[in-house]
Amino acid sequence: MMNAVHDGPTDATLALRALRAWPDREAFRWDGGAMTRAEGLALIARMQAVLQVEGFGRGDRVALLSSNRAEAWCLVIAVQALGGGVCNLHPLGALADQALQVDELCPAFVIVCGLSHATRAEELALACPGARHLRLGGGGDDLLALAARETATDPLDLSQPDLPGTLNFTGGTTGRPKPVSRSAGALAAITRTILSDFGLPEAPRYLAVAPISHVGGTKIVPVLLKGGTVHLMTSFDPDAVLATIARERITMTLMVPTMIYALLDRLEGAAQDLSSLQLLLYGAAPMSPARLAEGIARLGPIFAQLYGQTECYPIALLDRADHDPTQPRTLASCGRVVSSAQVVLMRADGSEAPGGEPGEICVRAPMVMSGYMDRPEETAQALAGGWLHTGDVAIRDAEGRLTIVDRLKDMIVTGGFNVYPKEIEDVLTADDSVSAAAVIGVPDAKWGEAVVGFVVPRPGRVPDTAVLLAAVQAAKGSISKPKRLEVVETLPMTALGKIDKKALRARFWQGAERQV
Repeated sequence: MMNAVHDGPTDATLALRALRAWPDREAFRWDGGAMTRAEGLALIARMQAVLQVEGFGRGDRVALLSSNRAEAWCLVIAVQALGGGVCNLHPLGALADQALQVDELCPAFVIVCGLSHATRAEELALACPGARHLRLGGGGDDLLALAARETATDPLDLSQPDLPGTLNFTGGTTGRPKPVSRSAGALAAITRTILSDFGLPEAPRYLAVAPISHVGGTKIVPVLLKGGTVHLMTSFDPDAVLATIARERITMTLMVPTMIYALLDRLEGAAQDLSSLQLLLYGAAPMSPARLAEGIARLGPIFAQLYGQTECYPIALLDRADHDPTQPRTLASCGRVVSSAQVVLMRADGSEAPGGEPGEICVRAPMVMSGYMDRPEETAQALAGGWLHTGDVAIRDAEGRLTIVDRLKDMIVTGGFNVYPKEIEDVLTADDSVSAAAVIGVPDAKWGEAVVGFVVPRPGRVPDTAVLLAAVQAAKGSISKPKRLEVVETLPMTALGKIDKKALRARFWQGAERQV
């Protein structure tokens, strides 16, 4: 296992420091409400008082399920500042998945937002009786109501850099989700890297529309440290996002590619003033270079791509200056390695791949996970040789940019040749009739695996599959040309907004051997 030794402040320490600065400024805004920094600081203190009365101790774990609420973020900081760890359950996750994660985590507390997830709170209480269950608003054993009776105003900070700060689960796109333990010091390293490398606007006005339980939440402490405000949205609606950016003069936001595609599809004829937007971060899944070029043409040079994974974030950044629509190769890149990380591209035999040759991205950085909780064999495999093995295959150009070819587990072996689905997907989405695409390998008696593609049409368009197949053959050769190409209304998505290739493969690999 590779355990970084951390010193310096924890992320909870940085969060409390940010809230103590400019106490009268708004830390959070949402439609119909706001919370100042002083109010956030007092709420954290009162939450800590309740948790301690309930028996919470250093090293305890909390499973938290909530939509994007300021009170949920305050609870995370309250727990981490007491020396505890938080597992953020995805707000769009299924009951069965959440219950399995709670059972694996064995938390001292399960805390669910009673306003957005009242029914799920009851279901989890029945499914997971071993923990103390509380609500975050909405009646019942309400943590907020209990906190309102407390008088504390200044939070405790008992956090230590090497204690677990989060225990979030991987997305499960390539297999069963795994609980990733990340230390409080590693969380602080994420914050410092974002501040140093991401080029955040001054006093940012950050629109948090992606779940703050996951990567969207990593921007909150940096924004607060820079004197900014976080505007919270509990769900993604393209029209509401456009209106909010205009009304609140939003300067930065973060979205997954599928959100950006939906936004671009609604921009035609939109009258909203988006001129305040200076930075649009995107990540979590590859973005079509063609659609990215369209976004730059419509919104300007505001795009920056972040690359990382649950086990380590961030790893690389393609900044705004590199988003040149005349350089499609650059747009297909995920950028240069961040200043706090070291990356090698490793061959299967453990040697480093030379320039221009594909290799697995392997990382050393203070942001790397401590390991998979209670999974020593999988941890040893992921951190073999003192490097985090990401499972992503990339090449590095002469200027240091990484371009991900594909995930090792997504790679298709057809007729003895390696085929990378992302390269085919980029060709398919370059056609102006295609909104999104996915390519997988399916069992085939002749080829071993056959290439199969799926495309989602843009509104009002009908993709011509013959034209698309010809484009793939011209760009990538006959070996990459899908044996079958389907036009579908939607693609299955994970709760994190990624295309769920595991679900696409399921109908083809029934009864067949494949590790996905």
